[in-house]
Amino acid sequence: MKKIEKRKSDHIEVTLNKKVVPDYDYWSDITLVHRALPEVDLDDIDTTATLFGKRLEMPLVITAITGGFPLAKKINQNLAEACAKAGVGLGVGSQRPAIENGDDGTYSVVKDYDVPLVIGNVGAPQLVKQKGKRAFSVDDVLRAQEVVGADIMAIHLNFLQEVVQPGGDVNARGCLDGIRAIAREGPTMVKETGAGISRETALLLKGTGIRGMDVSGVGGTSFAAVEMHRAVAQENPVASALGRTFFDWGIPAPAAVLEADVGLEIIASGGVDDGLRMAKGLAIGANAAGCARCVLAEAMESSQAVLDKINIMKAELKAAMFLTGCASVDELRRRRVIISGRTAEWLTATED
Repeated sequence: MKKIEKRKSDHIEVTLNKKVVPDYDYWSDITLVHRALPEVDLDDIDTTATLFGKRLEMPLVITAITGGFPLAKKINQNLAEACAKAGVGLGVGSQRPAIENGDDGTYSVVKDYDVPLVIGNVGAPQLVKQKGKRAFSVDDVLRAQEVVGADIMAIHLNFLQEVVQPGGDVNARGCLDGIRAIAREGPTMVKETGAGISRETALLLKGTGIRGMDVSGVGGTSFAAVEMHRAVAQENPVASALGRTFFDWGIPAPAAVLEADVGLEIIASGGVDDGLRMAKGLAIGANAAGCARCVLAEAMESSQAVLDKINIMKAELKAAMFLTGCASVDELRRRRVIISGRTAEWLTATED
């Protein structure tokens, strides 16, 4: 197995079997205000939404998980089939292996299904020259888009992971221009990978011409933790220490949604593993929610298992909408919320 394939395989195994989520639950800091008299018929609640110009049956995207090694084909096939049936979006994992080695079918399999919104994926670090590695060109990214039939390309920001990972790509100089060049060629978004997006960064990114952001703040899978577990297995003391120190580094997921509100479309992610948290993300301003780890085990089982999980999340979302008196997603996005705990402290501190 090639080095990059081994790393992808490790990521799945570690995410399923090791502690990779910080202890503090930032989404518990967000409380929707109960409406004792909803004046809504639960059966009439409309969960449809539009994201990046595509109509979804509910405002959910199964965000980037994997690709580029044998097991990934089964995972992406199950995800794509379930997302097509549920009418929700799907983002593929980093397409770096496909750009460097050609598509092995683990990515292009999503084209076999009528997924309403497909998001391609390349890393910002790969848009600039790294030690011993060439920068991906705009043509490379456009070919990656074609491989999966992506409606929009995501440029992922994973520098926390890269700084912990031995031999990671840690040159970030020029990435902003790289993103701008991709955005000039077609619909483009930016995706963080677990550390969140600040207001300052959101404003910089808005200037590149991107359409939106997946904020992916602290609360879901920590890739510092994932790389820490890999480093421990490899007996690498420096990387192990870095992973432990930066396990919960970043911006709380709900705070990242609020920070990134600069007039672009927002996907709330980072620990959004049920329909109530999805509702909370929408209520504080997101256009949709994203999840990944919470469907990974199901994706390794079957498309029906993924679909069952999505349907549970939809029922939870509808219950939250009903209990706040919302007949539509747009109404939910205007509902009052209470913000407390560490998230409130974080937001108050950034106002000073």
